[in-house]
Amino acid sequence: MKHVFFINPAAGKGKGLTELKPAIEQYFKDKLEEFKIIVTECVGDAREKARKIAETGEEANLYACGGDGTFFEVLNGAYGFKNINFGAIPCGSGNDFLKFFSSREPFADIAAQVEGTPIDTDVIKVDDTYCVNICSLGMDAVVADGMSRFKRLPFVSGGMAYKLSIVKVLLGKIGQRARIKIDGEDKGEYDCLFAVCANGPVYGGGYKSAPNADPTDGRLEWLIVENISKPKILKFIKRYEQGTHEDLPICHHGHCRVMEIEALREEPINLDGEIIHRKKVRFELIPAGIKFILPKGITLKKNEKEFAKA
Repeated sequence: MKHVFFINPAAGKGKGLTELKPAIEQYFKDKLEEFKIIVTECVGDAREKARKIAETGEEANLYACGGDGTFFEVLNGAYGFKNINFGAIPCGSGNDFLKFFSSREPFADIAAQVEGTPIDTDVIKVDDTYCVNICSLGMDAVVADGMSRFKRLPFVSGGMAYKLSIVKVLLGKIGQRARIKIDGEDKGEYDCLFAVCANGPVYGGGYKSAPNADPTDGRLEWLIVENISKPKILKFIKRYEQGTHEDLPICHHGHCRVMEIEALREEPINLDGEIIHRKKVRFELIPAGIKFILPKGITLKKNEKEFAKA
């Protein structure tokens, strides 16, 4: 088995290069297993190089060392190749998908990763793109879209860009009107604060939008949150972050295999933190779509009580 580590040098203020790279080299110093470290050079680099490795047909573990964006690239570069297992080593600011599991520490442990077990893990298919965590339309996607725009401005940091985007959203019109179908059943038209299709429970840096989502159970969780007045949004967001929102009258949820959204106009759509713009979008479950490496010492959070303590 070959072990390939994709390090995003920008993630975690350079932690991947200063701490992780030496740790990988030290671990394999006296090992017979083959390993390779790839320091990504630009957006799309991890995707391209992951595909080239997958196309060789050689069995390999590909570890995305960065945030959710790095994993997204590696996944979409090598998806569909049976010779590939996917791993995630947290170096970025998000790593929301990993919050489903019982602990974060073993994911950062090279030995635990190499000695880990690949498990069948569901994915979400969107056109020719694949996601492992959460896709959505609504306020969250609009904020993420605005953040990426503000980050392009001189002297604007990531944190400042996020705050500026929130302010802009709150000053404007909130809510996206869309017609939604669940497994082919027309649920009607909603003015959505959020419309979420979830494989994992947490996104956006810590919001438990779908507390019952499990990426190993062969189903997706869907959530529609009806739009509310701006004064009520902050109170709702607190419950949304805690994962205690599902019993509210404005929330509609369940599980599905397919969620289809048709908006009145082209809107930002969140795909594991990446933003596309669509008027129509279809989220489809691919059961056991990938083999995800479960590091040694990790267990799955299989019940709501255990997850609520995390």
